[in-house]
Amino acid sequence: MATLAAQFIIPALITHPLASITGGTNSLRVPPPQIGGISFDSPQSLFYIVIPIMILSIYFAENWTRTGIGRAFVAVRDDDLAAEVMGINVFGYKLLAFFLCSVYAGMAGGLWAYWLRSINPEHFTLTDSIWYLGMLIAGGMGSVPGAVFGAFFLRVLNHFLLDFSLFLTSLFPGWASSTGIQQALPPVIYGLIIVLFLVFEPRGLAHRWEIIKAAYRLRPFSY
Repeated sequence: MATLAAQFIIPALITHPLASITGGTNSLRVPPPQIGGISFDSPQSLFYIVIPIMILSIYFAENWTRTGIGRAFVAVRDDDLAAEVMGINVFGYKLLAFFLCSVYAGMAGGLWAYWLRSINPEHFTLTDSIWYLGMLIAGGMGSVPGAVFGAFFLRVLNHFLLDFSLFLTSLFPGWASSTGIQQALPPVIYGLIIVLFLVFEPRGLAHRWEIIKAAYRLRPFSY
């Protein structure tokens, strides 16, 4: 509930009481990034900045889980009371986890601002938050590969549903326009996919990927 409330409170603070500092609803114009005199002023050229940063972020996140800090994170996540009994500073590690998440979110937000070239608080909607949560559910919560799998799966699914709804609109123009299927189909299918993951595969695509890798290593033996 606190996270949901923050989705509305923080943008409201940015756009109204703190408008003299933040600029309110005025969009922030972002110039294209430059490295060594080379300007990355197109979506295609920005690819060469986003992808290396993404790979490095995944590498560091995956290796964090193998350190003492990462194991403390897992202990606090699984049972914070048991972790505290074992001598882990629960509050300190929760604060550190919040800091690391903020670093990743800040990098992603900065890259998104470079991509859009103009950004304001209205770009950060509740729908986006639901999408991000759905990506974690589909990919596998508590897993670095799960975040990648979930983002890839749902973005591809979203594009497929948009194309499919356009196909239905062209195939049945009268029925599609009266029912509004082009707007309604993607959210309905998206919600259904999330429910199916929660019921049949709560550990997400990352768990399914581990099962496939284990089966391949053991092949042709059943054990």
